[in-house]
Amino acid sequence: MKETPLGWPRVSVAVFYDDALAAINWLCRAFGFEVRLKVLTPEGRLQHSELLYGEGVIMVGQNGKSSDPARLTCSPRSIGGANTQSIMIYVDDVDAHCARARAAGAKIDSEPTLHDYGEDYWADRSYAARDLEQHQWWFTQRVRDQIRK
Repeated sequence: MKETPLGWPRVSVAVFYDDALAAINWLCRAFGFEVRLKVLTPEGRLQHSELLYGEGVIMVGQNGKSSDPARLTCSPRSIGGANTQSIMIYVDDVDAHCARARAAGAKIDSEPTLHDYGEDYWADRSYAARDLEQHQWWFTQRVRDQIRK
């Protein structure tokens, strides 16, 4: 494979919100993301954004139709809470991360729990949370690596 562009991981995701600018502020406060780029239209509407968590890039966009008529985006909140995706992010301390998210108003769907796949595999401690517009996020801490034979 060729190298990715400088500053971009092999895979990045985009999520869409009814109020993308408010979502960006909340995601940074609740989940610890950092704004790398926020581009506004002359009218003050979000055109493009990039949030960082470690080497991961998450793009946050505004709901609605784009200049491409085949592209209609929406948040779970705008379609009755249905979730079309889930994002998992590795963190250093899942319990502290969960406490931070809860304090910022995240709905915790699953408290931090150990998921042990056996000695031949790995063990993670994870929790699930929903943001203000009902996107589902999983935050995970590796507690035991896969045993290589």
